Amino acid sequence: MLRIIIAREAPRTVARGFLLGVAMVCLGLCGYDYIGRSLYQTSESREFDRTLAVATARGTAAVMPLQRPTPSAVIGRLTVPRLHLSGMVREGVGAKTLKVAIGHIPSTALPGQSGNIGVAGHRDTFFRGLKDLKTGDLIQFSTLSGDFQYVVDSLTIVAPDNATSLAPTSENVLTMVTCYPFYFVGDAPQRFVVRARQLFPLTLAGVSVK
Repeated sequence: MLRIIIAREAPRTVARGFLLGVAMVCLGLCGYDYIGRSLYQTSESREFDRTLAVATARGTAAVMPLQRPTPSAVIGRLTVPRLHLSGMVREGVGAKTLKVAIGHIPSTALPGQSGNIGVAGHRDTFFRGLKDLKTGDLIQFSTLSGDFQYVVDSLTIVAPDNATSLAPTSENVLTMVTCYPFYFVGDAPQRFVVRARQLFPLTLAGVSVK
């Protein structure tokens, strides 16, 4: 009888051990990603503040030209004060960029340029807090050329192939995109889109999209 019980329990023990091992590996990978993301954000944030302080001291911060950034170049810092959400933004929306930062969609305008600025982020990292966003919330996009403020006008849910929200606009707006639902397991079937209009929509002289 004892041998039968042991024989029955052995596969279960192996299965539990296997699942425990998988869970530990997943936790390890998540921890590795979190540490890498945190280190990148801390390093780039400090460098951004240092560069901004030097430019301000020289009186050049407000007149630095905004040109089309190179891939993976840091553009600035995006902040939603009410949600305590803050993240450095860099050019591109490739996997390596979105792993450590908020990504600026290359085909869209840049802060200080007229038109529609598009940014994207993962729903389980930088843009998780967007689930609590409300119309009327303030958003700030800080760059070496100045701070640009926006107020949230709309929150919509669209199909993943719907790119109308990123189309060029005649007014200065910021569009934030992430996957939806926020707690969906696997590839999310929809996109959560935030549209915010710029306050005091002034563009920098001589700046255009190229």
